[in-house]
Amino acid sequence: MENELHGSSSTERFIPVTSVQSGEGIEVTPDLYSYTTQIVNVCFIGGKGDEFVLVDAGMPKSGQSIILEIENRFGSNARPKAILLTHAHFDHVGALLELLRHWDVPVYAHKAELPYLQGEKDYERPDQTVEGGMVVKMSPLFPTESINISSRVSPLHDDGSIPELPEWEWIHTPGHTEGHVSFFRKRDRALIVGDAFITTKQENLFDVITQKLEISGPPRYLTTDWKAAKKSVEHLASLHPEVAITGHGKPVEGKWLAEHLALLARDFDRIALPDYGKYVDE
Repeated sequence: MENELHGSSSTERFIPVTSVQSGEGIEVTPDLYSYTTQIVNVCFIGGKGDEFVLVDAGMPKSGQSIILEIENRFGSNARPKAILLTHAHFDHVGALLELLRHWDVPVYAHKAELPYLQGEKDYERPDQTVEGGMVVKMSPLFPTESINISSRVSPLHDDGSIPELPEWEWIHTPGHTEGHVSFFRKRDRALIVGDAFITTKQENLFDVITQKLEISGPPRYLTTDWKAAKKSVEHLASLHPEVAITGHGKPVEGKWLAEHLALLARDFDRIALPDYGKYVDE
């Protein structure tokens, strides 16, 4: 099964778009660290120098930068106990094959995402017709091909528990993808949301480059179920998180997070739902 990791995939093709935040890391809490690869965030769960878990795998060709950031934080030759995936879009698994060639570690994802991680099914092509800006027009360049890591990936446990992270639970937050999940720790109400909601307007190229802070729904061009996406935001808002790391944009906390997440849940149709697009009326 090891040969599956050495095949080529369009998800490993470099995408020439980046942000001012690329290559920067933010210690959100002493054991929660957000690191930006071009336009997307990965997360390290674990205190500096301790054992840790990696959440998501960043943009294509970002593997070496992720490895270097991990070794700077956790020590030479450090490797995660596991890799958790919020979902399997190209910008969240872009370096996954590269990382798994470097580390022999397990990967966990929702069972509905497994076909995209076992070479069985490709995602729908990005919706270029959806309301939005320049990134929507660029979206046909984004790969939707599945990858095959069958020998490494397992489904998350049905009871919401997370291997290697006893304090955390996973929450099914579909809409952006069928098997999208978020991760939550009740002790300090820390939340890792992937693309269930984000903190920059991902359709606007200027906002993506500058990482302009703004509450937003999931990226429009790759979201296929808007009714489910709305319910997922409402569910996450009901948790009253104190801090949130999103897949795109800056980490947020406290009053800003509380006010803006409540606003997004209350006014989702106005803020997040596109006026038109392939999946808007479905």
